[in-house]
Amino acid sequence: MNKYLITLSFLLCIQVIVAQNIFKGTVIDNETKQGIPFASVYLPQLEKGASTDESGAFEITNIPAGSYKLVVSVLGFATFSKNVDITTGNNTLQISLEPSAVEIEQVIVSTPFHKLQSENVMKVSQKSLTQMQQQGANTLIDGIATIPGVNSVSTGTAIGKPVIRGLSSNRVLVYTQNIRLENQQFGGEHGLGLNDNGVESVEVIKGPASLLYGSDALGGVLYINPERFADAGTTQGSLSSILNSNTNGLNLSAGAKTSGNSFKFLARGSFVSHEDYKIGGGDRVTNTRFKEYDFKTGVGYQKNNFKTDLRYNYNNSLVGIPEGIEEQSAYRTPLEPYQDLQTHILSSKTNFFFKNSSLDATFGFVANKRQEFEGHHHHEEGEAHEEEEEAHEEEHAALDMQLNTFSYNVAYNLAPIGKLETVFGVQGMVQTNKNHGEETLIPNASTDDFGVFVTSHIHLKNNDIQLGLRYDNRNIATDHHEHDHDHGDVHEDEIEVNRSFNSFNASAGLRTELAPKLVTRINLATGFRAPNLSELTSNGAHHGANRYEIGNPDLKSEQNIQMDFSIELKSKHIEMYVNAFYNKVANFIYLQPDGTLVNAIPVFHYHQDDAKLYGGEIGFHFHPHSIEWLHYESSYEGVIGKQDNGDYIPLIPANVLTNTFRAEINQGFLSDSYAFITLQNILKQDKPGLFETASSGYSLLNIGIGKTFSSEKNPVKIWLSANNLLDKTYISHLSRLKSDGISNMGRNITLGVSLTL
Repeated sequence: MNKYLITLSFLLCIQVIVAQNIFKGTVIDNETKQGIPFASVYLPQLEKGASTDESGAFEITNIPAGSYKLVVSVLGFATFSKNVDITTGNNTLQISLEPSAVEIEQVIVSTPFHKLQSENVMKVSQKSLTQMQQQGANTLIDGIATIPGVNSVSTGTAIGKPVIRGLSSNRVLVYTQNIRLENQQFGGEHGLGLNDNGVESVEVIKGPASLLYGSDALGGVLYINPERFADAGTTQGSLSSILNSNTNGLNLSAGAKTSGNSFKFLARGSFVSHEDYKIGGGDRVTNTRFKEYDFKTGVGYQKNNFKTDLRYNYNNSLVGIPEGIEEQSAYRTPLEPYQDLQTHILSSKTNFFFKNSSLDATFGFVANKRQEFEGHHHHEEGEAHEEEEEAHEEEHAALDMQLNTFSYNVAYNLAPIGKLETVFGVQGMVQTNKNHGEETLIPNASTDDFGVFVTSHIHLKNNDIQLGLRYDNRNIATDHHEHDHDHGDVHEDEIEVNRSFNSFNASAGLRTELAPKLVTRINLATGFRAPNLSELTSNGAHHGANRYEIGNPDLKSEQNIQMDFSIELKSKHIEMYVNAFYNKVANFIYLQPDGTLVNAIPVFHYHQDDAKLYGGEIGFHFHPHSIEWLHYESSYEGVIGKQDNGDYIPLIPANVLTNTFRAEINQGFLSDSYAFITLQNILKQDKPGLFETASSGYSLLNIGIGKTFSSEKNPVKIWLSANNLLDKTYISHLSRLKSDGISNMGRNITLGVSLTL
């Protein structure tokens, strides 16, 4: 199948029409009619753009003929979006922007048709890396968890898994570099395996996206957009340093990128190091330290009607697994137990542009090596630390798993028929899991996915309709392995699992403009998730999660149907939104303890029951006309999850009310500066799952300031933030350390500096 897809891509390439076209024009203020400097003019389908000069003029060369989405954005003006037809030769356009206090909109990449969020039928949340870092996030998952409706299941500071509207683990699919990230994410005891440096922004689809991505997107999608290449004809370098007071953390990054008219190149290296974190009051949580080494690079080529880019990311994380509050130290090398996680991500994205249609072919390979070292405890840490550092290099891993995944995604964008746009394509992956250690959590196995889909968008005068249909098939085959029914009793068997799972899924959405500034969205979608290897075959201790898991080889696929409703008001000085959802999940898979222990670790079994989740988010943003530098933002998010047997679903986040006052000043000495103060009220979670306990409510105060010192060539950004300013002692309901009574991080002050060269 893979050979046929590659051959098809190159055969269609023969149809490419050679052209040398130029797109130029000016961007002006609609009120003053003056040119707007430093505006971004971008063609997202081509990933080509330019910035306007001091008079508002721009020019983009080497554009294939055809129809493309044009997006123009600059701070202080509403984002401009329009389809433009590029013909042979010179193409000119004058663009007028309306002044607005609303933040700059970006094109949504995780859904088809390259729409702005305000134009999209599906509700998608987006946040830039800059926004996340300036709010004091220690890791990428910390930053993502600041998006309303998104939370994190954490084990200390280094280990975190995304939770979207109460669903997590394999129900949330992660995409990076345009391909699905496969790094044994079934395990709750290791993090994303992605470094935030070299990330442009994050998009979150809150709800089933199986139509677009297949199995594992039942609960939503986390889409990580990589750093953009430089604009054509420019070269740029950057240095950044972020310091954290709580963990004495250090985050260093250096990057360079250059682009000609055809060739593009970028590279970025990063190093992260943290000590054990301090809880409120100052005690350190032993072995929450971690180190991370990250390297990203990419090369692109664009000529006429052909565009391709190749990206590579290597990430190595050394992560301690915490077991309590023991001897206090300032060491950075993890103690046993600890994990050594290595991930290689190689992706290729190629686009062929025809007269009014295009073909997108994306291929990816992810190699993930997960090693876990166990055995020694660290009560006498100061004396044994040097010996244990040497042992890291000599000792064999107790757990050593290698997961290799090849994935493909080929989509054809048909020429529009009137107001109808259509995309159809095929997706799939081939995956193998191998064990090389003395312990085996899941057996050697292979997984094969194949899916075919079609989705259409109909644009009417005041309405947009999106429809889609998809079929998926997944095959899972394992080697013979031990299956322990009664964890050590006489019922232990040698079995193999050979299962096939398939599903049809559909979606329908309607976006309606009730008034010029008032929009509603209604979406109905089904999704499915095949049980993963851990759920089917687990037979071992997960030390990071502090449980012994036993799988169930007879599990059925989860199947859900979700309805989303949203209404949004967006004017020059006010934004408001209400998002509501109802999610019915058949055959919901969950863990339940049986009351027994293995080596002092509680035993959990996988079970199934129908379940439902419902809730939503409410948000308000006010920018008063009389005080143009002031912003007030407020949001509330909540979700309830319950099984049909009456039990509540575990790992459901507490409801959260967030209020922020933010100042943005763009005049005089304080030009390009900001300040904010945020109060987060996390309410009591009194609907815990069967093996959970209720969690008390608490409030966290966060503040921050920042400024960009502009110069002709080398702008410098400096920011300072303080999270949990009052050093509150609290335990998050989604902390895996909650059962040990270990609190979350206390006060953390972050200082960041970023220099563009």
